[in-house]
Amino acid sequence: MNLDNNIGEIITLDEAVKFTNSFQLQNPDQLKSFFVGSAKLNEILQQDDCIGVRIYNGFDADTNQANRVLVGVNIAGEDISDGIIVERLSPCPPDCPKSSPLIK
Repeated sequence: MNLDNNIGEIITLDEAVKFTNSFQLQNPDQLKSFFVGSAKLNEILQQDDCIGVRIYNGFDADTNQANRVLVGVNIAGEDISDGIIVERLSPCPPDCPKSSPLIK
């Protein structure tokens, strides 16, 4: 598959609830979500030749928690690994929304 800046699909709230609730039921001890600020996303996206963001699953051995690593991707589908890379997102819990159908 060729990557471009339009990869991804907009889904309905019902689909999102189905996906997130299913994960949370199967993985009750896992973090539910991660928040990243728009300033950091924009820093990644504003790099030369960046067409999107790749999100890696990671694990922080210091905190014994799953995490996510965000890196820009160029038109060739390669990580911009010498550019802006973002981690230390805000996990849920503890930073969860007070009222969201995406949290089971």
